[in-house]
Amino acid sequence: MYPEELIAPMRAELSDVGFEEFRTAEQVAEHLGPDHKGTTFVVVNSVCGCAAGAARPGVTYALEASDKKPTTLATVFAGNDREAVAKFRELVLPYPPSSPAMALFKDGELVHFIERHHIEGRNAKMIGDHLVEVFGHFCD
Repeated sequence: MYPEELIAPMRAELSDVGFEEFRTAEQVAEHLGPDHKGTTFVVVNSVCGCAAGAARPGVTYALEASDKKPTTLATVFAGNDREAVAKFRELVLPYPPSSPAMALFKDGELVHFIERHHIEGRNAKMIGDHLVEVFGHFCD
């Protein structure tokens, strides 16, 4: 596990723009259980360079640029929130483990997933523009 003081600024990049941190498997399961209504966008946060340079800034850009937004914004941190990340990864099967990653759920169903290889090599605006399209399609 990474020291909390190391990752606190990385967590803050998302919590400062409205993301709720899911740190336990129970929080993930409770929120994304069978009675889930609305849209929930989950970001698997990470210490890697593509999270810092493209994923988190792309998410922030999308939230600022999009007219439609998910009902709930949530995040889990790979390498720290292990149980929460493991539960999240169960919910996105058959996709393999990936961090960073992003998932949009609508009424309890996974409707869009962005793996690390979709983030690497892209800049924040490219990721953000893609998310604006995804939010426009699935969010009310």
